[in-house]
Amino acid sequence: MPPKALVTTERDLLLQSYDYDLPEDLIAQDPLDRRDQSRMMVLQNHERPVHGHIWDIMDYLRPEDCLVINKSRVIPARLHGQIPGQDSSIEVLLIRQLSEKTWRCLTKPGRKLKVGKQIVFGPDVLEAEVIGIEADGSRILTFHYDGIWEETLAQLGEMPLPPYIHHKLDDPDRYQTVYANRDGSVAAPTAGLHFTQDLLDAIQAKGTGIAGVYLHVGIGTFRPVKEDHILDHQMHSEVYEVSEETADLINRRKQAGGRIICVGTTSCRTLESLADPHTGLIPAGVGETELYIYPGYPFKIMDGLLTNFHLPESSLLMLVSAFYGREAMLAAYKEAVADRYRFYSLGDCMLILPELE
Repeated sequence: MPPKALVTTERDLLLQSYDYDLPEDLIAQDPLDRRDQSRMMVLQNHERPVHGHIWDIMDYLRPEDCLVINKSRVIPARLHGQIPGQDSSIEVLLIRQLSEKTWRCLTKPGRKLKVGKQIVFGPDVLEAEVIGIEADGSRILTFHYDGIWEETLAQLGEMPLPPYIHHKLDDPDRYQTVYANRDGSVAAPTAGLHFTQDLLDAIQAKGTGIAGVYLHVGIGTFRPVKEDHILDHQMHSEVYEVSEETADLINRRKQAGGRIICVGTTSCRTLESLADPHTGLIPAGVGETELYIYPGYPFKIMDGLLTNFHLPESSLLMLVSAFYGREAMLAAYKEAVADRYRFYSLGDCMLILPELE
């Protein structure tokens, strides 16, 4: 069974309780030469952290377990254009597809983009019109193009790297997992970046199941929480899909006593959004989730989590604190800083196995 909800204090619900000191030079700016060189801190049974590398995950997986991966692929969601007749550039970040040619977008600068404004990204290739402005300042754009959208976006778009990565990657595919196979995310499910096909093959050869889900990652997942009391934060919705085959594999492993180990917080939120609170089993389905996990949350299905090191005061740091305890998690982060782990999307990872009764 997953760990019971940990005892929560009032301090666990304050935003300032999720801050920590991180030297800027520990924020990874480039991927390692090889994916499987990543370091991995292991937190198990609330004992002292164990330090190793991603290949060491083989020592912690059991044949009866099931590893759950998010197979969503990042789209080149950042576009650069101009308002006709003006010299200044406009940056557009696609964040949610609303219909075939309509997207909700973040724009910079936004003040110039009133309803009716036109943006040209490539003459005779791609243009857009602002048709709405949301309460949070995001714009609704309708795009005009000939041909295939995915090909047009591949021609003009850029990989939407997080703002703390200060340059383009030499190889944009290093911001994709090796198993990503369906477009839809505007940020990578980064815990999966550590896996090579050789490692996945070795995991399956051991007998451990690998189940693929889809959660198309939105920009809201990575935004810092701004409210002083974390209960006041509202998550953005994200689209998920779990097939019958995937649900069946996860449920069979769960019923047979195997552990469900999620690769990344996106896989976690997908399963926890679907899991029955009594049986811990999941149905297949397509839907949207706004699930917000913070200390006090009773996990229903997840028994273990592989995840990167997250931003201070982020909902993702709150999620891992809910799974392992805030003080224990911050102590592990302090040790990771002292031991010079690489942080954030292109950085190292931790494997969390509470194994509580």
